[in-house]
Amino acid sequence: MNEQDRRRRPQGKPHRRPKKDPVRMLAFEVLRAVDERDAYANLVLPPLLRKARQKGDFDGRDAALATELVYGTLRRQGTYDAVIAACVDRPLREVDPPVLDVLSLGVHQLLGTRIPSHAAVSASVELARVVLGDGRAKFVNAVLRKVAQHDLDGWLERVAPPYDEDPEEHLAVVHSHPRWVVSALWDSLGGGRAGVEELLAADNERPEVTLVARPGRATAEEIRDALDDEAALPGRWSPYAVRLSEGGEPGAIDAVREGRAGVQDEGSQLVALALANAPLEGPDQKWLDGCAGPGGKAALLAGLAAERGAVLLAAEKQPHRAGLVARALAGNPGPYQVIAADGLRPPWRPGSFDRVLMDVPCTGLGALRRRPEARWRRRPDDLDDFAPLQRGLLRTALESVRVGGVVAYVTCSPHLAETRAVVDDALKQNDGSAELLDARPQLAGVPALGDGPDVQLWPHLHGTDAMYLALIRRTG
Repeated sequence: MNEQDRRRRPQGKPHRRPKKDPVRMLAFEVLRAVDERDAYANLVLPPLLRKARQKGDFDGRDAALATELVYGTLRRQGTYDAVIAACVDRPLREVDPPVLDVLSLGVHQLLGTRIPSHAAVSASVELARVVLGDGRAKFVNAVLRKVAQHDLDGWLERVAPPYDEDPEEHLAVVHSHPRWVVSALWDSLGGGRAGVEELLAADNERPEVTLVARPGRATAEEIRDALDDEAALPGRWSPYAVRLSEGGEPGAIDAVREGRAGVQDEGSQLVALALANAPLEGPDQKWLDGCAGPGGKAALLAGLAAERGAVLLAAEKQPHRAGLVARALAGNPGPYQVIAADGLRPPWRPGSFDRVLMDVPCTGLGALRRRPEARWRRRPDDLDDFAPLQRGLLRTALESVRVGGVVAYVTCSPHLAETRAVVDDALKQNDGSAELLDARPQLAGVPALGDGPDVQLWPHLHGTDAMYLALIRRTG
């Protein structure tokens, strides 16, 4: 063998640099931000997608895959943790979080998508080589090969306890919700197994993007006419809603860029409309949004108020969120005011308003479709933290409305401790000076609203976030 041949002959296995897959790298980056910084995927992902498109790294299919990997992994995290735990030889808490993120992305590709098993494993191991190194990539490879031996149904039979033995834990593992959340949602919904399973399944589905046409600035018909007929559908219940059936980027729509429309769940629109339509005794000139940030409901109310010659005051405690409210209301056709003010220590006089919206801070258990990571961050103790604030804000609302005026108490949570318990306490404390109105007639055409007088919307019944609404009239 001559010298040239020796130089050509490989000396052991040649080293290969791992290939960076921009789609999976981006998905991993989002998961790390969610884990390390308590970020929300719906805030982190869009700017990263825009940057990738601008650089030419992504096309529409890449963006769709990255979105599916991020949200699918976060929604099914509880289920995937149970599967991974069955495939590793140590407690899951001892697996490094970055490794667990790569494994979770791989498990979602194996059990939650149509990506072929060999491609899912190969792509995940390659990602592990890039972000974790060769040593831990071997661990990822070994675990994912075990996962690939069964489909999702097969794994659920192995890792979920039988329903008859432990119904709540069975549903928690199968539908990927913390056990305490399953219990709370079941209590709020009432009924048997079928209803709660439908609700939990709906929490794991990708929600439609819904726009609101802001009164006086745009109409739903105008927005639909400007878009493809198949891509823009009328709202189910709100006359101001436009549903983007194919998803897409709302920021690319002219009306949204110009502030004439915004992104707003139809449930949020309905509770604002219910307040605006509630019957009053006496004048209808001054409206208040007492917890207005980030401004979606305030913008809708401001437009409706302007059509009637009324004025909206939008108050928000956090100055930066008050800035978001001001931006949402900019261009409103009628007068309005935005202030940074604490709803527990309001600067206005008691009895100043005819209509008051108090959309209180809450656990957000009604929006788990949109913020799936919230289900893993919230704890039962959070209810105790929110309770004094919610009761205090409702008390302020009832003090701020005049006799004969109406308050809408709203939460994006169906938990009974944040809904009926708060309202019941307020009515007892007011000792006959406030009465609960039947809110159902103000949501005309919306089915399955229960026995009233308050209203609970549900993802599986109404296609909305699980918004709660109570309308209360001050009587003395």
